[in-house]
Amino acid sequence: MLGLFKDYLQKKVALTDEQFGLISDKLKIREFDKGEMILMKGEVSSHVYFILEGLLRSYSIDSKGKTHIIQFAPEQWWLSERNGILFNEESEFFLDAIEATKAVVLPKDFMNEAAKVVPCINDLNSKMLNNAIRFMQKRINMLLSATAEERYLDFIKLYPNLTLRVPQWMIASYLGITPESLSRVRKDLAHKHFKK
Repeated sequence: MLGLFKDYLQKKVALTDEQFGLISDKLKIREFDKGEMILMKGEVSSHVYFILEGLLRSYSIDSKGKTHIIQFAPEQWWLSERNGILFNEESEFFLDAIEATKAVVLPKDFMNEAAKVVPCINDLNSKMLNNAIRFMQKRINMLLSATAEERYLDFIKLYPNLTLRVPQWMIASYLGITPESLSRVRKDLAHKHFKK
């Protein structure tokens, strides 16, 4: 399974098989059962996850018990909790498995250590960090200013294969709308499409 992760890295940076051998000794493959809790709020995370198969999510629960999904992480996505990774602080979020999942578990210092062997990994790390910032900025803007329909269409564009894998209430939670509103949006879109 580590071969899939090696293939991913080799598409992103100039990495030889020998170099991967030198940086892969601290990588582990972990399997999570559907519904398994990976990280609880208040714990300090020390790992980054690269999803090989399956689906993880990051979410918070407010004082009224309502779930707010921050991110889904399907195949070839990364998931981490940055408070712990970057600042050694307690997590604000929960991480769990929506489906049975296989993931590469990287120690939090993996990229820095790997860059000592493969300097171009620094560029990949920087690009990934900037993409994460860009993703969150767009997500905040969508939640503040976009209609429910615009948010849903953006969700489909970002996660094209998740609408059949994720319960509707989770999609609604991610979009910041009620399941009833999501149902209306889907009906309206189907009606518009049908009329064409």
